[in-house]
Amino acid sequence: MARNNVADKREAILRAGIKVFAEKGFFNSKVADVAKAAGVADGTVYLYFKGKDDILHSIFDRAMAEFIGEGRRELERSDDPADQLAKIAELHLSRLGADRELAVVFQIELRGSTKFMEAFSAAAFAEYLQIIRKTIESGQNAGLFRGDVKPIVAAKMFYGALDEMVTNWILSKKPYALEPLAGEVVKVFLGGLKA
Repeated sequence: MARNNVADKREAILRAGIKVFAEKGFFNSKVADVAKAAGVADGTVYLYFKGKDDILHSIFDRAMAEFIGEGRRELERSDDPADQLAKIAELHLSRLGADRELAVVFQIELRGSTKFMEAFSAAAFAEYLQIIRKTIESGQNAGLFRGDVKPIVAAKMFYGALDEMVTNWILSKKPYALEPLAGEVVKVFLGGLKA
């Protein structure tokens, strides 16, 4: 099988997994549903993935690798920690805002099981949080951010704010652009609510 054909089929199965899991929910979906949506035989899915769980893990791993890779490239373009946090927020919300089905899988389906949450917390998610933590630490070391806040706690709060924006967006009955909310999150995070 040609390398391109393998990559294309694997990509088609992952994209179909995102679509099916977003529409039906992970626990209500079957490998057969993913295969049908991908336009392949059920057995073909098993050539690329061990099963439904592996598809979900692969969706998460691939998306996080893309987030992290793109984030690192963007962070290299600036040495201002405030600008870097703004770029992280923009990337996070623009990526998920551009793919509602992926956002649904991230916000709802990945959280349906403690097993998945534990596995994901220990993997790429920890690396993503470390990027945010290091950015905050850099701002503290430069005297730009408060030094009396634990960087990892601040990183979790920053991620949590972005996460909540995405959750509200996918649950909203009224369509709106997600990416512009990045500025609001950064404004409150960096400036607080004090006048």
